[in-house]
Amino acid sequence: MARSWYAYDGMGNPFLTNSYNFTFIKPACLHGCKICAIYATGTGNSPSVLSGNIRSYIINMMVLPVAQPAEPAGIKIYVYGKNC
Repeated sequence: MARSWYAYDGMGNPFLTNSYNFTFIKPACLHGCKICAIYATGTGNSPSVLSGNIRSYIINMMVLPVAQPAEPAGIKIYVYGKNC
């Protein structure tokens, strides 16, 4: 399935798809304890699903304030954060 960038609305539950809005651009944010954007399955206004991996990455990003997954070096990042 295709993946797209989705910006978090900053208010909704970060584990619900309707809390994200499609964006054509890759986010400029990267690290921080607040969710900025995710790279998730879907091509519509909201992601079609938040996989178990994406959910784990969201939790890890909130705890570690580092974009996820953080390891190994050079891995594709799916959850971006921004300043707290």
